[in-house]
Amino acid sequence: MPESDRRIRVLVAKPGLDGHDRGAKVIAAAFRDAGFEVIYTGLHQTPEMVVAAAVQEDVDVVAMSVLSGAHMTLFPRVRELLDAEGLGHILLTGGGIIPREDANSLSKLGVGRIFGPGTTTGGAVAYIRDWFAEREDPY
Repeated sequence: MPESDRRIRVLVAKPGLDGHDRGAKVIAAAFRDAGFEVIYTGLHQTPEMVVAAAVQEDVDVVAMSVLSGAHMTLFPRVRELLDAEGLGHILLTGGGIIPREDANSLSKLGVGRIFGPGTTTGGAVAYIRDWFAEREDPY
């Protein structure tokens, strides 16, 4: 199957000690409904576990939900581990209660768009589709 005809593979991860997974489950369902292949890690994943799952599942995107306030630790660590595995091509994105200043800092570290409260699922789906189409476009 040509690259452009394959489904986008997304790992929805819930790292850290935060036990609130409603948003992660909602976005996972929205991604499935949009035609993405979705793998959900479940709660309380370490960055190492998230990256191991990304490697095992050969994903295009890691979408993390972080509501614990640990976003400035978790996102950079996952990016670092992905890069160390030679997976710099994987989009690391996510959402949670993350101040704009922190989202800007994360962007400078190679993290994609951060989605905050009130973001529509359609917005997240469109962002990933656009990223994937741009990455797959040879021009």
